[in-house]
Amino acid sequence: MTRRESLLAVGAPVAAGLASDAAAPSRKLNVVCVGGHPDDPETGCGATLARYSARGHNVTVVYLTRGEAGIDGKTHDEAARIRTEEALKACRVLGATPIFAGQIDGSSEISNARYEAFDHLLNGQQPDIVFTHWPVDTHRDHCAASLLTYQSWHRGGKKYALVYFEVMSGEQTQQFSPNFYVDVTETWEKKKEACFMHASQGPAEFYAYHEEMERFRGLEYRCKRAEAFVVHVQGPLPPLAW
Repeated sequence: MTRRESLLAVGAPVAAGLASDAAAPSRKLNVVCVGGHPDDPETGCGATLARYSARGHNVTVVYLTRGEAGIDGKTHDEAARIRTEEALKACRVLGATPIFAGQIDGSSEISNARYEAFDHLLNGQQPDIVFTHWPVDTHRDHCAASLLTYQSWHRGGKKYALVYFEVMSGEQTQQFSPNFYVDVTETWEKKKEACFMHASQGPAEFYAYHEEMERFRGLEYRCKRAEAFVVHVQGPLPPLAW
């Protein structure tokens, strides 16, 4: 079996749905998702995060920025307050703990100091699996979040599963070829609810885009709805403990 085939095989039990899942493991997993802005983790893998949370695992969402530049007509401070509150509401829906990494929307930096600070933040979560943006993306903040995460994983010895998600593929995420799928038929509504907490971002419009993606990925995976990922082949396989 090739590495790609083995990755796809790992996902096979997921298609059966929550009703046939195995008993929860004795140890809770630490699941971390790193996104560039409030709403990125929710759209990229919100339903998968909801699956982990529903089984009692520790789910943490790291927002690189507070979305300071994301509301027309608002100052950075005003937008940050609004979008921070929206992120807190979304995390409550998903059963996740939010962390804000302190960078600024539209002005994310990659430097030795930023690498060190982010490495300390991410390692402090003691992750078993980390989700983040695919690095080939039209938004610089998404690229920054991905590279900061990758460098932390690489420099730390690749001890946990590193999994890339897609957001608005074709418009933002580019050249994304999944090797791993999660059936989210049972949790997509939680994802939608979390996305709609981001009222300032026009969720009816952006979620419609992601709903099409979920259905398309579901066709690829032969289920109703799926989220698709790229698992970094040099690290461990994602622990599917639900």
